[in-house]
Amino acid sequence: MGYGKRIDTLCSLLAPASLFADVGCDHGYCTEYMLKNGFCERAIFSDISKGSLKKAENLLAAYVEAGIATAVLGGGFLGVPKVTDEVLIAGMGGGEIVAILSDQKYGFMPKRFVFQPMHDAPMLRNYILENGGYIERDFTFEDGKFYDVLVGGRVDEKHKTKAYSALEYEFGRENLKQRPEAFLKRTAKLLKATEKYLTVPTLQAQSREELEKRKTKLQEVLNGEAF
Repeated sequence: MGYGKRIDTLCSLLAPASLFADVGCDHGYCTEYMLKNGFCERAIFSDISKGSLKKAENLLAAYVEAGIATAVLGGGFLGVPKVTDEVLIAGMGGGEIVAILSDQKYGFMPKRFVFQPMHDAPMLRNYILENGGYIERDFTFEDGKFYDVLVGGRVDEKHKTKAYSALEYEFGRENLKQRPEAFLKRTAKLLKATEKYLTVPTLQAQSREELEKRKTKLQEVLNGEAF
């Protein structure tokens, strides 16, 4: 695909759709991928940043002119109809994505989604599974940084998710089962940071106890003993 590993990974997870929406589109590369390859009939791309949206409009000008792509300046699901077949939201915090999904005026659980939260993935997992969504892919990948990505959609007769355990909410079911290299690298990094905190001589007893529990949990995850 040639957009860089992060964008290429996200594009590889997108499915053909009649109407596709890229919320927080930035440069618009994922929308270009969908349109160029004929994977969607129509696309909506939106961003709260006028500058970012302008970059995407420049990239997608031919599709906009042809009437098969629509630019929306605004946040969340503004301009995104609930009948949209697939929604991509990447590069925002998990809390921001939850706020979009739960917005009283515009929010909804998409029929299919690809979400790439920059942080607070456990919060996003919890919201999805507690509010009529399912998760079919949930893993960590690396491209200079570590990224979580969740793929799923709105629960129906064909699509449901078995309840997550506390560990699965925290780390991701697929990570614990399949143990991808990026996930293990990130977990090892978290363990090293936890061990470093434990060497601080002024650490309070309660904090030390919590960190010791955290250290044990991370060790068990790394050793494959936590699932």
